[in-house]
Amino acid sequence: MTRRRLLVANRGEIARRIIRTARTLGWETVAVYTDADAQAPHVSDADRSIGLGAPRAYLDAAALVDAAGRSNATAVHPGYGFLAENAGFARACDEAGLTFVGPPAAVIEAMGDKAAARRLATDADVRCVPGHNGPFDSAESVRAAADALGFPLMIKAVAGGGGRGLRRVDDPLAFADALAAARNEAISAFGDDGVILERLIAPARHLEVQIVADGDGHCIHLGERDCSVQRRHQKLVEESPAPGLGSALRRELGDAAVRVARACGYVGAGTVEFLVDEAGDFFFLEMNTRLQVEHPVTELVTGLDLVALQLEIAEGAPLALTQADLAVRGHAIEARLYAEDPARGFLPRSGRVLAWRPPAGTGLRVDGGVETGTWVPPDYDTLTAKIVAHGRDRDMARRRLMAGLRESRLLGLAHNKSLLLEILGSEDFAAGPVTVGWLDSRVEALAAPGDRRPALAAAAVLATTWTDHGVGVPPGWTNGPGLPLRLDLADEVGEPLRIDVRVRPAGLKVVENAGGADATFMTVSRVVRGEEELTFELDGTPQRVAWAPTVEGWWLDDGSGVHGIMRAAASEPGAGTADPGQIRAPMDGEVTAVAVAQGDRVEAGDLLVVLEAMKIEHRLRAPVAGRIAVLHAAQGDRCSLGAELVQIDPEDSTP
Repeated sequence: MTRRRLLVANRGEIARRIIRTARTLGWETVAVYTDADAQAPHVSDADRSIGLGAPRAYLDAAALVDAAGRSNATAVHPGYGFLAENAGFARACDEAGLTFVGPPAAVIEAMGDKAAARRLATDADVRCVPGHNGPFDSAESVRAAADALGFPLMIKAVAGGGGRGLRRVDDPLAFADALAAARNEAISAFGDDGVILERLIAPARHLEVQIVADGDGHCIHLGERDCSVQRRHQKLVEESPAPGLGSALRRELGDAAVRVARACGYVGAGTVEFLVDEAGDFFFLEMNTRLQVEHPVTELVTGLDLVALQLEIAEGAPLALTQADLAVRGHAIEARLYAEDPARGFLPRSGRVLAWRPPAGTGLRVDGGVETGTWVPPDYDTLTAKIVAHGRDRDMARRRLMAGLRESRLLGLAHNKSLLLEILGSEDFAAGPVTVGWLDSRVEALAAPGDRRPALAAAAVLATTWTDHGVGVPPGWTNGPGLPLRLDLADEVGEPLRIDVRVRPAGLKVVENAGGADATFMTVSRVVRGEEELTFELDGTPQRVAWAPTVEGWWLDDGSGVHGIMRAAASEPGAGTADPGQIRAPMDGEVTAVAVAQGDRVEAGDLLVVLEAMKIEHRLRAPVAGRIAVLHAAQGDRCSLGAELVQIDPEDSTP
């Protein structure tokens, strides 16, 4: 029997998912890892593993091909992201005698160029979003084309993807800045600053059709997915089939996707993406020449394994399915659990996972990339898990997904579970389809933390001071007769949480925001402090809070979100406030630019430092006017959450 060994050129949940199917088909598997994720779960899942070196090595085609050679792999699966849609990588695999699990390099090249893909779709009699394909020889020619097309419009990087090199322009006066920003981002991400222009179609739904094709030209579609729940072009919730879609439109979308796939000579699994306007007219957007993050919803409603189909087609097997064989059963919805902080502008978070408990139950599937004790590094996308639910209809799937999310437990870093629950529980989403702009227009309200400060304060008291005999006083703290125990705590990014505690026969008397004008008074009673969970009554209402200790403090999940309680200290009333001129890193990341030097004078709002984490740039600006007294940041530095980067002497103290 011929040995088959598959190198998975990816990481995280998608690497684990590919390894799982490959093993069932008799493949030996090889994982790759970098210095940033050598202990990641996908490494131990595989039969063997190969180290690549620096964190960016997942983007090094030569290093991956070399790893395949060193491990005697016969095939390479790129997953998604990284080099999955890189024609050069596919070609390098072919030249090395490796089977690339994906379409031919020429197809990746053609469909990866948005202008070329639009021309091909038009030739296949599939209508594209009205626009201009370029190429443009100057910024002035782009502006002229934009004026002719009309506003609002979208600027898109020709080689773009994942929302990078993409800008919406509503006001002609903002066009020049938007074009420059899109081109800068495109050249940084893709090495190509070419752009196309498209008319903005809004409101609209973002639908995509899954196709599979074999090497003999046989191609079918596996139904559509609705991916309209997006924040800044990042999908968060996806479902299949698309709700509220008539059978005629569903059939037309599938037929159009197959025509596009056949026109480019597609082989393997891919996705054709469309916008559908309010009138039911649909327009080709692009083709993704790879497996999609959201492929599990298609698998759950069709009963097919897309990775198995990819591997079989890559080995030259004909597609055994016909379009008539396709049967869609029930409904599936996927939610992406990201390590990010919705309450603080969706800043990405990294760190050690103190506790990960995926949900289990009827109709639930979890594709996870973490385990308890592993790290979420700052170098990559922060998707930690995909939680997917299947039911006989959409409402059952939605309710099962919400139950699964509530049951899940991820402690050690901030994440977006509470936002996902708000989305799934909203009247708009429950009622049926939403449009692409729906979440962006409501995200501040949906992401706003509820008034859970009292419960959080009570849980913090119990985690901090509770012993087997009740409230205790930590070493070095004092609690004089008649005086409250004052806890000066902080959350994971340093925001203060000030609490007073008194012991009374009826329970603990707790004051949250002690000394503040909006202090909250409460009684905590009936406390049970388990190893993983705190249960208690707060003013007579039962509460359950998951918790996990760290060296610095505790992580708590009170149902509304996850909170770090750090840097515990005891103090007298009237402790000072944070330094307004101190700029600390809002996340782990890399300093990509420093715009000031020590001694410079700055105005409030001036750019100081640019940090990059998880492929996103964050610009840190001066909170006050003054002079740069201390500068710790230098280009290329890696910094941790909370690290001091800049100290400004405010204006009134500057000579």
